[in-house]
Amino acid sequence: MKSFMELKPLIIDLDDLAPVENRKWHDPSGYQGLYAFHKYWGKKPHELLAFIIERMSSRGEVVVDPFVGSGTAAREALLLGRRFIGCDINPVAIELTKLLSSPPNAREIEDNFDIVTNYAKARIMETYRTISPPNTASHFLWEGNTIKQVWHTTNGRKITKLEPTAHDLNLSKKFEGYKSSLISSPQFFTNTRINAGPDLNLNDLFTDRAIHNIDLLLEAIQTLPLEQQKILMLCLTAASGQMSKMVFAVTNRGKRRGETSSKVEVGSWVIGYWRPPTRFEVNVWNCFSRRVEKLISALATADPLTGTQIANNCNSVISGNHSVFVGCMDCRELLANLPHNSIDLIITDPPHSDRIPYLELSAMWNSLLSRDVNYKEEIVVSNAKERGKVLTNYTADIQEVINKMALVLKPSGIIVFLFNARSSTDWAALQPFIAPEDSTIPKTLHYIGSFPAQYSAGSVIQDNREGGLKYDYALVFSRNSEKMLTKEYRATLSEIPGWSKQAPSIVSSAGTTA
Repeated sequence: MKSFMELKPLIIDLDDLAPVENRKWHDPSGYQGLYAFHKYWGKKPHELLAFIIERMSSRGEVVVDPFVGSGTAAREALLLGRRFIGCDINPVAIELTKLLSSPPNAREIEDNFDIVTNYAKARIMETYRTISPPNTASHFLWEGNTIKQVWHTTNGRKITKLEPTAHDLNLSKKFEGYKSSLISSPQFFTNTRINAGPDLNLNDLFTDRAIHNIDLLLEAIQTLPLEQQKILMLCLTAASGQMSKMVFAVTNRGKRRGETSSKVEVGSWVIGYWRPPTRFEVNVWNCFSRRVEKLISALATADPLTGTQIANNCNSVISGNHSVFVGCMDCRELLANLPHNSIDLIITDPPHSDRIPYLELSAMWNSLLSRDVNYKEEIVVSNAKERGKVLTNYTADIQEVINKMALVLKPSGIIVFLFNARSSTDWAALQPFIAPEDSTIPKTLHYIGSFPAQYSAGSVIQDNREGGLKYDYALVFSRNSEKMLTKEYRATLSEIPGWSKQAPSIVSSAGTTA
């Protein structure tokens, strides 16, 4: 069988794709298919990114995203026949972007999953063995350090809830004190906003039994060839939240309506590292297998990007020898390596001040991948004081990145920044570039206008604090002033719902920075 890593040129029949205008970019749907596979923070709607890429670049041109995140821009650019260059400082983001840029063949995933199943499933299931039919627990309801209920799920739906037996309690105790030999120690910082601290460790996040079973999965995955390992390792990271102590028990549903229910339901891992006192321990194999099956389902229909060659350097994309390069690096390093005047479109969703501490939130995933993380160079505002990631440094870093973007942009090129922050001080990094044309500030870019960019769906990562914006702004910049844009291009922009040449009102009080 042909491996998905055997490289081939990118050939896509765009006639098979629905026009962007018909894909509801301004009223996007929820995440589906490959975009729903992983719970990476801060995903943007694929409909929105496709709309921007199609409207503001042409086939064969080069699109860059220096904060590539979940990889949505990479995939949409390639599907629309553009070349793509991207990077991120977060290792798990790069692995996810590579998956979306060059998806594996579903049959290959099935074959490798069979190998892992034969190696690990029975051994993992034995750790959840009960003396009551159907003899394998799917969930354990914990209250503090005590198991209160043992759940059995049959046919994926019917749940039987039983009191724990002495056998259940003794089986759990069997794994007390287990330490992983395969998972690297995650690095955490003092960040109360995400319930993290430097003393937080792997055994705080998972039961000892779960860690033992994750090690069994890792042993099995490591028997595969390296490139096949990467796919199933991503499945493991995607499933890890539901394997953890962070799966809360939903109780008192209907309380606000005065219809309080005594029913207990399984919640899900949400943003941060909160370990609720009433929580679930979920069968590790079930979590992992469901995530693998979700990926296989997303690839059930042949994907047009399967087999896409991922270049080893960005110059190979610039020269046209390859269609995509994605690298794990500081964005300033990537931009320094790009030739001046070489990029047609830069579309990016940079860190929005303190909205999401990406690397800190991804610590668990990167520890499973055993990847080193460059916390020092991350551009972000963090509540972790020991990191020294304060607003003034963030502002200077973002401005440095924007100036580097301007250098690599073609004279006819466009930059689209997707940005959202609740405080005008958080916008200070962008204010000099949005200043009026008659400003005395030297202009490397010209602000063209902006439009509101809606989210795909309600999400716990949205900023619901007082003053938080309900949508992103898509901020459009050009190397040349609007007067230099063609009449047709100006007309295209004016047709965008919500388009405005004025700066968002929140920018006006941001003040300029050095």
